[in-house]
Amino acid sequence: MTSNAAAIRRDPHRNTVLGMLLVVYIFNFVDRQILSILAAPIQADLHLDDAQMGMLGGLAFALLYSTMAVPLAALADRTNRSWVIAVSLFAWSGFTALCGLTQNFWQIFLARLGVGVGEAGGVAPSYAMIGDYFPSKQRATALSIYSLGIPIGSGLGVLAGGYIAATIDWRTAFFAVGLSGLVLAPIFKLLVRDKNKPVAVADSPHTDPERPTLRETAAVLARKRSFWLLSFGAASSSMLGYGIAFWLPSLLMRSFGFDLVQASQFFGALLLFGGIVGVMGGGLLADRLGSQDRAYYSWVPGLAYFLGAPLFAAGISSDNAQFAFLLFLLPQALAYVWLGPVLTAIQHLVVPSARATASALFLLINNLIGLGGGIYALGALSTALTPVYGEEALRYSMLYALGLYGVSAVLMGLAGPALRKDWVREEGDD
Repeated sequence: MTSNAAAIRRDPHRNTVLGMLLVVYIFNFVDRQILSILAAPIQADLHLDDAQMGMLGGLAFALLYSTMAVPLAALADRTNRSWVIAVSLFAWSGFTALCGLTQNFWQIFLARLGVGVGEAGGVAPSYAMIGDYFPSKQRATALSIYSLGIPIGSGLGVLAGGYIAATIDWRTAFFAVGLSGLVLAPIFKLLVRDKNKPVAVADSPHTDPERPTLRETAAVLARKRSFWLLSFGAASSSMLGYGIAFWLPSLLMRSFGFDLVQASQFFGALLLFGGIVGVMGGGLLADRLGSQDRAYYSWVPGLAYFLGAPLFAAGISSDNAQFAFLLFLLPQALAYVWLGPVLTAIQHLVVPSARATASALFLLINNLIGLGGGIYALGALSTALTPVYGEEALRYSMLYALGLYGVSAVLMGLAGPALRKDWVREEGDD
């Protein structure tokens, strides 16, 4: 084992770093997902239709979240990643609190734009810090632990947001989570520091030891077939994943007769139980199989998409709430399997000093298409289908969108062989 790899393994600070990054990511998704459970009271108060609500959940957030992530990640790669994350946390939490003061569509649209700008600086630098602190063979598992912030944050956002909105009002829910994030930001910076980057080995392509620029990193990724297949495969699945995550509470209230608290409990439990199992299972499985063949970093997610589509269809079509929960539980877990494997693969397409930038370029594609398009597309399709299906239009909108998982499964299957060729080895890899 080389000295750099050994230093990564024995660093006792890495677990503190991972824990704090996880807490920040939980806040990230609390702030992001709370809008879904608050959709019904916001629509009633501000007189918004499904298409407008879809814009708030998707385009308003994703537009600057996706585009600003690239320059902020490049800044983090070339300066200090922990400072970029801390300032971003403070910014998005402030704009989340401002959502509670809005009085019409355009005011809340602009506030959600601000949330997106803030969160743009959080995720890609966090991926890169985890890559710096954890060796290659443990990276998918570490990134999966970090990605637990998605189901935990989403679940807590849904549960807390639903309870606060039902007992007080939806504005107080935004105030509560936003102000909590403002308190967390200085604590994070106090406990988390940057680490020296690992070194790529000499026989890997594009291993300039200097920090590559944004243009240079983009040029490297553009030449790699695996990057495009992974990015568009994840983006296709994210259109469905973000769409279902945003609109499922509304479906539960419209088609299953749930009230706000019942919908938050059903969906929150689904996110927590299914999401945690899926995220950790995907990371552990990819680290085990990927050590034998790097193609498994895309094949594991591809299989999850293939299995998840018919199970989601059964849950969406069900008329029994208890049975629907069981039907949704497994595909909800499968929907999260991709995170650890794909994020690890993206980290290994560039030299270590360019990880945040590479992650941001991946997220640019994934979020513009998946987050920006999926929530709006399902909402707009629901609005278009309302004259035909009435209150059941949202159910049919989700069913039609399940074809996106088939596209994702094919793209992930094709990415496997390309990963074998494009992988950048670093010290400590076999």
